[in-house]
Amino acid sequence: MKLHELTIAQASGLLKNKEITSVELTRAILDRIEAVDGRVGAYLTVDADGAMAQAKAADQRLADGDAAPLTGIPLGIKDLICTQGLRTTCASKILENFIPPYDATVISRLKNAGAVIVGKLNMDEFAMGSTTEHSGFQVTRNPWNLDRIPGGSSGGSAAAVAADMCLGALGSDTGGSIRQPASHCGVVGIKPTYGRVSRFGLVAFASSLDQIGPLGKTVADCAIMLDAIAGHDPRDSTSVPEPVPTFSAIAENGLSDVVVGIPREYSSAHGLDPQVGAAVERAVKTIESLGARCIEVSLPHTDYAVAAYYVIAPSEASSNLARYDGVKYGFRDRTQTDLLQMYRSTRTQGFGPEVQRRIILGTYALSAGYYDAYYGKASQIRTLIKNDFQTAFASCDAIISPVAPTPAYPIGETLDDPLTMYLSDIFTLSANLAGIPGISVPCGFSDDGLPIGLQIMGRHFNESMLFQIARQFERAATLTDKKPLL
Repeated sequence: MKLHELTIAQASGLLKNKEITSVELTRAILDRIEAVDGRVGAYLTVDADGAMAQAKAADQRLADGDAAPLTGIPLGIKDLICTQGLRTTCASKILENFIPPYDATVISRLKNAGAVIVGKLNMDEFAMGSTTEHSGFQVTRNPWNLDRIPGGSSGGSAAAVAADMCLGALGSDTGGSIRQPASHCGVVGIKPTYGRVSRFGLVAFASSLDQIGPLGKTVADCAIMLDAIAGHDPRDSTSVPEPVPTFSAIAENGLSDVVVGIPREYSSAHGLDPQVGAAVERAVKTIESLGARCIEVSLPHTDYAVAAYYVIAPSEASSNLARYDGVKYGFRDRTQTDLLQMYRSTRTQGFGPEVQRRIILGTYALSAGYYDAYYGKASQIRTLIKNDFQTAFASCDAIISPVAPTPAYPIGETLDDPLTMYLSDIFTLSANLAGIPGISVPCGFSDDGLPIGLQIMGRHFNESMLFQIARQFERAATLTDKKPLL
């Protein structure tokens, strides 16, 4: 096996035993990026010099006996997580040259764990999109088929992991932006419980929904990364001081005591591709064969989830993105002499069409006379959706569903049809509205050879159950060894 093809767990063992060095591993990743990223377009910034310096420091730590699981491991970072001294653009021209003066908490924790930060990964601008076509700089392509989307908004993160251009990556998930690209690219991705991972240093899209999480080649790799970044942070007022278990100590005792819920509403969801439905049904049978008991549950307010989300998220985005006015930082149209015209011109040039669309939607929903009818009503529906999950979890330990209604579709297919793109979030955004954790794990392939993901959702702060089920399924399904042929 080539060095860039290693999992985090495999590479960590080799580093610990002095069979390879972090410098060798990081150089292999940088060479891989140079070889294939011209076709995939996953990276916006590659920090080769910084990565090699970090790798040398990691080798010294290893020589001194520091063999933490992430020491010397090359990782990629979604480009909306602040990295001190390294460009952070949110894939937007309005932040094209922004260099943060500080690290996000998750970056500090990765550095403390000895990880090597290779570079920043492409995304939909300000995380608004499900295809990574809405980047202000480039389109990212799916490594399994370069004519297909990788998913979004963490499409660069998922594509980089799938194409072996990093051993793992961080993404963010506001309505499915980790799980959906993980599904489309055939990797594992987990959205932790809201409040489990600090959002300090995450550039905000929708503050009550955003959550940082890892993408990896295996369930174990995601658990290792979540071990490093999870935990309370006093700098984030939404961070919860909940005890953090060791996620990488995944239970290996089977699923004989586990009850899994299958939502009746999801089986008849609009637009569900028969191949996706069949792959999920096979996955359910596999999980039953591992000892779990599967029961039907109901999430009765599912039909309202997309509408509620696309009021709440744009409303919060409208508020959060008001700070990009050309005055404090970021792009400014210096040809304008009138203040209001400068604001207008800066934001028109700096924001792409999808971001502008969501700002307009959110501003309208928050405007005088419409707040109660839109944002207020959507917030009430959000409470009902959260209650649906609480009721369902009274009779089961986890809930299983598809991740996306279809396999990855052709690039450009929804550019003129944003509603279809929004509807592709039908299975994922409810977890964000409810604040619960969800994981995507590969469960099959379409007739065209495109990956299909299985979603497992759990109770608040019970990521360990998701890792247990996903790990047992992953082992039985034996899909993680399959690689895209670039």
